[in-house]
Amino acid sequence: MQTKNYIKVWDLPIRIFHWLLVAEFFTAYFTEDDLLPVHVGAGYLVIALLIFRLIWGFAGNRYARFSGFLCSPARSMAYVRDLISRKAKRYVGHNPAGAAMILLLLLSLALTCASGLAVYGADQGAGPLAFIGDRHEKIWEEVHEFFANVTLSLVGLHVLGVLLESYLHRENLLNAMWTGKKKPDDEPDLPSN
Repeated sequence: MQTKNYIKVWDLPIRIFHWLLVAEFFTAYFTEDDLLPVHVGAGYLVIALLIFRLIWGFAGNRYARFSGFLCSPARSMAYVRDLISRKAKRYVGHNPAGAAMILLLLLSLALTCASGLAVYGADQGAGPLAFIGDRHEKIWEEVHEFFANVTLSLVGLHVLGVLLESYLHRENLLNAMWTGKKKPDDEPDLPSN
């Protein structure tokens, strides 16, 4: 692939964040109780990555900043309808459906991590919520498992969206998230709702 006709969209910090988040989420998801130290370590790394993404959402480049891609839910839904009917516009950065997915994934991951800290505090008497006590341990476990599964479902939808978008716009988005580069285009200003 020649890069002279491509522009840098996703900077190195975002790409490292993305792929580390994938690795650590799946590490935590598949280790659970069997390898608790690995599960907890991966969970703490996910928390650190979420904090980084929150900061980078204000300090990163144009395509990383929340102000560069967030839009109204109505606009995201309209984009999904256009995508299904094969009339969706191409965006250089995140499209409106991608913007909604980012928010949903960040929220779901944050709730997974928060409930995970509660479980760790209740079950092991460890972590920043060690004081929580074991009175509601089962409830926290259920909440933690629920949000982990919601996150997994969102990841599946995200992957399907990437594949569909790649097909419709004849663009390898997986490669773009690896290299950070995409073809330039006249893109509408996304934040206007």
